[in-house]
Order: sequence, then C-alpha cells, then structure tokens
Amino acid sequence: MKERVGRAVSRAKYAAIGGAVGGALGGLVGRSAASTGAGFGALVGAIVGEKWATAAPFVEKARSTTSDNLGVAAPFVEKAKSRRNKQSAESQTEEQA
Repeated sequence: MKERVGRAVSRAKYAAIGGAVGGALGGLVGRSAASTGAGFGALVGAIVGEKWATAAPFVEKARSTTSDNLGVAAPFVEKAKSRRNKQSAESQTEEQA
C-alpha cells in the first residue's frame, strides 16, 4: 500500500511540475497554447513520475554498488593523486629554475 501511495504522489508531483512548465512555455505563444502546453506537460510529467518511481529501487541499488566499488579503488585513487601532485611540484620547480 505504501508503494502505491508513493507512486501516486510521485506521479502527481511530476505532473504538476510538467503542467506548470508546459503552461509557461505555451503561454509565451498564446492562451490556447498555454492550456494545451499545460495538458501535454502534465501528461509527460505523469509518465516520467511513473517511470521514475518504478526505476528508483534499481537506481538506489546501482548507487550503493558503485559506492561500494569506490571503496575498493580508494588506494589506487590516492596513489594516482599523490603521483600527480608530485609531478606538478617537479614541473613547478623546473619552471622556477
């Protein structure tokens, strides 16, 4: 039940944002275009909200996997940074000489 409510809220939030953006862009053209743009924007926003709510668990899983993998690579990253800093310091002393 919580998942269904969350999905509905997500859809509504994106539909509202899409409607506002579509209405604003259509309003630049005219009154009729504003209502059409708002309707189209709301539809697109609802679709995006539905897809995002469905994909969110997969995105979070990918983010946590990536952050776990970054922990493994940390020693290599630190080594590369220190090597780059050392090369930078050497080039600065050569320029000064």
